[in-house]
Amino acid sequence: QVQLVESGGGLVQAGGSLRLSCAASGRTFSTYAMGWFRQAPGKEREFVAGISWSGGSTYYTDSVKGRFTISRDNAKNTVNLQMNSLKPEDTAVYFCAAYRGSVIYSRRPADFHSWGQGTQVTVSS
Repeated sequence: QVQLVESGGGLVQAGGSLRLSCAASGRTFSTYAMGWFRQAPGKEREFVAGISWSGGSTYYTDSVKGRFTISRDNAKNTVNLQMNSLKPEDTAVYFCAAYRGSVIYSRRPADFHSWGQGTQVTVSS
């Protein structure tokens, strides 16, 4: 497994941008697909974006397609989420997590392991 630490959250106005980063420790990082999830108060944790072990495949929930971009750098053990055109409904705690395999076939939180502690993103209207 890997240990994950997110950073880059903050307060931004609607229409603005943020870049989240997730730093991983452990020699097996490059073997896992990675995902970003978010959880708003009173709501379930939801899948936002994912990326395969090589970066060759990416996955997005419909509400962020065209606005968010996930990327990874296996040499630096990092996975990033560039968030543009942010909306108030994007407000949540954002988590990165490692998938149980190298390519994502499921977007259920239960199929991910090694969660980070989360970083707060707040979008004001």
